[in-house]
Amino acid sequence: MPVENNPKPWWTYGHVWLVIAGPLAVVVAGLATAWIAMRHPDPVVAPDYYRRGLEINKTLAAPKGALPAMQARNHAATPADAVPAK
Repeated sequence: MPVENNPKPWWTYGHVWLVIAGPLAVVVAGLATAWIAMRHPDPVVAPDYYRRGLEINKTLAAPKGALPAMQARNHAATPADAVPAK
C-alpha cells in the first residue's frame, strides 16, 4: 500500500472549517454587538435623579384618594370580637 506524498491543501478538509467557524462566528457577533452599542447608546441618567426619586417617594407615600378604601379594608380585616360595640 503506497503512501501518498502529495497531501491535499488545508482548505479542502471539512474539519478545518469546522474549527475555524466557531471563533469566526464569535468575532462577527462581537463586531455586530459593538456596532449596535455605538449606533444606539443608552440614555444618560438625569443629573438630578436623586431629587426626582425623593419626589416620587413623597407622592407615593400619601395616597389621599385611596383613604376610604384603606379604612374599609382595615375594618374588614378586624375580627368581629375586637370591634367595640356602639
